[in-house]
Amino acid sequence: KFTIEVNGNCDLCKKRIEKAAFSVAGVKSAIWNVETHQLALILNEEKCTVLDVKKAIANVGHDADEVKATDEIYNKLHMCCQYERK
Repeated sequence: KFTIEVNGNCDLCKKRIEKAAFSVAGVKSAIWNVETHQLALILNEEKCTVLDVKKAIANVGHDADEVKATDEIYNKLHMCCQYERK
């Protein structure tokens, strides 16, 4: 079990973040909390790593800990989903 911080604002973000996490082979559970910005992960470490999941999430526009989305992808997010970047 792992917990990572993922930036986002709303239920649209929640769907996008969880879908990106589940797109990684080996992810058993991915639940993102809108209020705390914490993603609770359960994964099979023989099939993937936490870094793989962070990269998948960054590829859909959300910063995940040290893995940042590109500006180009971030700027394509819906206005309500554009969180304050650190």
